Amino acid sequence: MITRLDPLLLAVPFGLAIGLIVGAVGGGGAILALPVLVYVLGEGVGPASTASLIVVAVAAAVGAGALARHGEACWRLALLFSAPAAVGSLLGAVANAAVSGSVLILSFIPVMVAAALATWQRAGSDRPEDRGGCPQPAAGPVLAAGFAVGALTGFFGVGGGFIVVPVLTVAFGAGFRRAVATSLVIITLTGLAALASHLVAGAAPDVGLTAVLAGATAAGALLGTMVNRRLPQRVLGRAFAVVVGLVAVALLVDIVALGGPPAA
Repeated sequence: MITRLDPLLLAVPFGLAIGLIVGAVGGGGAILALPVLVYVLGEGVGPASTASLIVVAVAAAVGAGALARHGEACWRLALLFSAPAAVGSLLGAVANAAVSGSVLILSFIPVMVAAALATWQRAGSDRPEDRGGCPQPAAGPVLAAGFAVGALTGFFGVGGGFIVVPVLTVAFGAGFRRAVATSLVIITLTGLAALASHLVAGAAPDVGLTAVLAGATAAGALLGTMVNRRLPQRVLGRAFAVVVGLVAVALLVDIVALGGPPAA
C-alpha cells in the first residue's frame, strides 16, 4: 500500500545525492531536483519549480559557507553577478506562470544539453587551478551574464549553477575551485530572489516534502564540498555532464512518447 510517507522517505536519498552534486561542482542540483520532484516525488511542475529553488538555495548556502571559510569565494564577482540576476529572475518567474508544465520541461531540455556539453568541455580542459586570486573582469559583461542567468533561474525554477560555473571559468577566467565557491554564493542570492518571485506569484509547494528534501540536500552539500577538495575535477565534471545528458534524454522521451509530466 502506498502512503504519504513514501515520498518523504524517497526524498532523503535523492536529497543527499542532489546536495552532493551541488557541493562538489558548484551547481546543477536543480537540474536533477526538478525532475526528481515531478517524476519521483509526484509534485506538479509548477510547485516543483518553486520547491527546487528552496532546495537548491539551502544547499548552496551550506556549501558556500563551507568553502568561504577557505577564502575561495570571489565576493565582488558574486555580488556583481547576483544583482542583475535578481531582476532577471522576476521576469523569468512571470514567464513561468504563463506556460504549461510540458512546455516548461520541453524548453528545459536544450538548456540541459548545452550545460552538459559545456561541463564536459570544461572538465576536459587542462587549465591549471588559479590560486593567484580572483579575476577582475569589467562590470558590464558580468552584469549582462547575471541578468541572463537570473532569467533562466526564475523561468525554470533552477539555481543556475550549471551555467554559472562554465561562465565564471570560460568567460571570466576563474579557477575551477574559485568558480565553484563563487557559484554557490550566486545561487544562494539568485535562488532566494527567484523564490520570492514565485511566492508572490502565488506558488504553493508542498511544505513538508520540500523541508525534508532541503534538509537532506543540505547534508549532501556538506559532503559535496569535501568531495570537491579531494577528487579530480575532470572526473567530477564529466560524470556530472553524463548525468545531465541522460536526464535530458529521459525527459525528451517522456514528452514525445509518454505523454509528458504528471498533472499537479
